[in-house]
Amino acid sequence: MIQKVLVANRGEIAVRIMRTCREMGIKTVAVFSEADRASMHVRYADEAYLIGPAPSTESYLNMDKIIDVAKKTGADAIHPGYGFLSEKASFSERCANEGIIFIGPTAYAIATMGDKITARRTMIAAGVPVVPGTTDKVTTEKDAIAAIKNIGLPVMIKASAGGGGKGMRLVKKDKDIKSSLRAARSEAAASFGDDSVYIEKYIESPHHIEFQILADKHGNTVHLFERECSVQRRHQKVVEEAPSPIMTSEKRKEMGDAAVAAAKAVNYSGAGTIEFIVDDNLNYYFLEMNTRLQVEHPITERVVGVDLVKEQINIANNQVLPFKQEDLRQHGHAIECRVYAEDAENNFMPNPGLIRHLTEPYGFGIRCDGYVYEGYTIPIYYDSMIAKLIVWGSTREAAIERMKRALYEYKITGVKTSIRFLSRIMDAPGFRDGNYTTHFIENNLEFLLAEGDFGGNSLQLYEDLAVMVAFFDYHSKLEEKNSRWAPLMKSSIWKRFGRRKAITEI
Repeated sequence: MIQKVLVANRGEIAVRIMRTCREMGIKTVAVFSEADRASMHVRYADEAYLIGPAPSTESYLNMDKIIDVAKKTGADAIHPGYGFLSEKASFSERCANEGIIFIGPTAYAIATMGDKITARRTMIAAGVPVVPGTTDKVTTEKDAIAAIKNIGLPVMIKASAGGGGKGMRLVKKDKDIKSSLRAARSEAAASFGDDSVYIEKYIESPHHIEFQILADKHGNTVHLFERECSVQRRHQKVVEEAPSPIMTSEKRKEMGDAAVAAAKAVNYSGAGTIEFIVDDNLNYYFLEMNTRLQVEHPITERVVGVDLVKEQINIANNQVLPFKQEDLRQHGHAIECRVYAEDAENNFMPNPGLIRHLTEPYGFGIRCDGYVYEGYTIPIYYDSMIAKLIVWGSTREAAIERMKRALYEYKITGVKTSIRFLSRIMDAPGFRDGNYTTHFIENNLEFLLAEGDFGGNSLQLYEDLAVMVAFFDYHSKLEEKNSRWAPLMKSSIWKRFGRRKAITEI
């Protein structure tokens, strides 16, 4: 049985994994770069070790250093989280060769599903619907033009080895084929070290729906239902919810069965996600498989009642899944908002810096997975996501209202964040009616960036007022210390001036 886990990651996901390990009585080892010395995951772990400079290529992607720390500390398992080494087949294989348990799938499963062209072929063989497109790598402009002529515009050019929106280009016109191909291949090479791409038909008005699966090493595979992930910006998810508001019970079973078939096709074990593109008529097509934990996994945990990290560890311990498909149910509705340190009004530019004040929301049905704290400086070297805010409600409407309340209570100063932008999403008619597509943000950008009751200058005004009152209070107390009237001035500045009146008059 696993006794000590090295978490080969950083930020909120590292903390989230360590929390489950603590509940299971498992010791944890953190690794960190020089930029992350003061990060929360370093403080939370039982042990922590520096593995290199800030660039991830010299730290979190350095297999040799991570393996070395695992061996020196006696860690018998490594959890990769998501990103970094989580989908590197070579890392899974390296762990196996070193006698360290990799809390994730086999190198074969990662390699097969990680290469999008191979994954498409595998899904076709398994009878899972795929988007019409190429099943071979496209390397020349001539091949690209021929393939697009056969498929028909519009098409998506996608990196074979990629994900996360990198190495992707939408082509709607013939004149854009060559430049889009060059751009996609260049970005793919820079991001993944592999410039091969494939081409598939672009589905108009697509919904992005994914199914969570769990599979043990004894041939048992289940799905934990779907997540709606269509609120995206530049192919990056921003808000997710479960269940999907467009799903029917019949289509849920059909897609769930397809997700299980996809996982079984590669003899999968562990937690994974089968992603689908769904059109307005609920026709669905395999998009890709993420052979790891997803950022949005907490909403599935909330509506199904299963700790996915715990199940990952149990599967790595060679245990049998404790439930069958018929045992699983969805209860209520959950929504996740990804909170970024970025400036929405300045083209969503990352905004790292010092956290001066932090107030996280609390209350029934609220969960906040984050890693920042007051006095912490967000480094410039990594993804700008600083937290995930998850809420649950008995209905979708209740969940939306709870998320609005939670976002209202969520206060971060010192850096710009996406909190107000997320609040506007909750108010957008297109989101509230539930029938939105992956074009939601671009189609509603003016509304989402407009000032509302929640934010904009009004929010800044109240923050400024709070600073002003605190400043006056501080100087008032300094004067009171040396004043002969001090005994008569015990009440706070709020009481002396009247809090409501002071705000109104200022």
